[in-house]
Amino acid sequence: MYSEEKNKIEGGTLYVVATPIGNLSDISERAVKVLSSVSFIAAEDTRNTLKLLGALGLSASLVSYHEHNRVEAGEKIAARLAAGESCALVTDAGTPAISDPGEQLVALCAQRGIPVTSIPGACACITALTLSALPTSRFVFEGFLPVKGKERRERLSELSKEKRTFVLHEAPHKLISTLTDLAEAVGGERRIALCREMTKLNEEIRRCTLDEAITYYENNAPRGEYVIVIEGASEQQETKTDMSPSEAIDYYVAAGLPKKEAIKAAAKLLGLPKNEVYRASIEDFN
Repeated sequence: MYSEEKNKIEGGTLYVVATPIGNLSDISERAVKVLSSVSFIAAEDTRNTLKLLGALGLSASLVSYHEHNRVEAGEKIAARLAAGESCALVTDAGTPAISDPGEQLVALCAQRGIPVTSIPGACACITALTLSALPTSRFVFEGFLPVKGKERRERLSELSKEKRTFVLHEAPHKLISTLTDLAEAVGGERRIALCREMTKLNEEIRRCTLDEAITYYENNAPRGEYVIVIEGASEQQETKTDMSPSEAIDYYVAAGLPKKEAIKAAAKLLGLPKNEVYRASIEDFN
């Protein structure tokens, strides 16, 4: 039985509703009640949400809300909420507003004094962490890395110093390049867990090092969306990555590497391009 005190659908309220990431049985009773009772549903992809509603035997009024229309659509949704309607916000799978444009809609509602409440449920990040066999007492969620350029290099450099377990999302066609960039930034020996098809029949959890993952996926084409869980830097690794380019080069030269190889190793340690490390070392010397 539902408790009316906790589950009554209120007008003028935005409901952030988590939906299954693969297994339909993970939908909660409360989520079903909200989806069947609100005035309308704001969906990342209305086609996917229609499939979910059909599987649940529900019907509802849908509006589209996604990254490319979030400003205009957000204003319309907020206006309807201010007028007394209720809305359920859903993403294609998992919890809305996490690495998702729903973040902006929640912020807009908060700014305008519109009540927001969350219907908790499946979340790919948390599911992957529980399956990773890596430390979970402290972790960082990074979502998708910047695609390229200086911003990507800077983010990778920051992550090379991160002591907490960190979590990324990646598409299959970008997986190998991202694993390669991660190996260059944090070291190929770093332990990771690659999770795909979670909660589904073909769930796959691959626990290995970055170097081992690169070798595997060079010989086995990645399939499906991935959640990557990476162990944080050890005290020794974090101390090394605090070095300047010239200090890192000196560290590897002292370890017996030729200058050219020391520059390459320093670049990998710092998560920077080789020519950038070389130029920085010259500037430090001057």
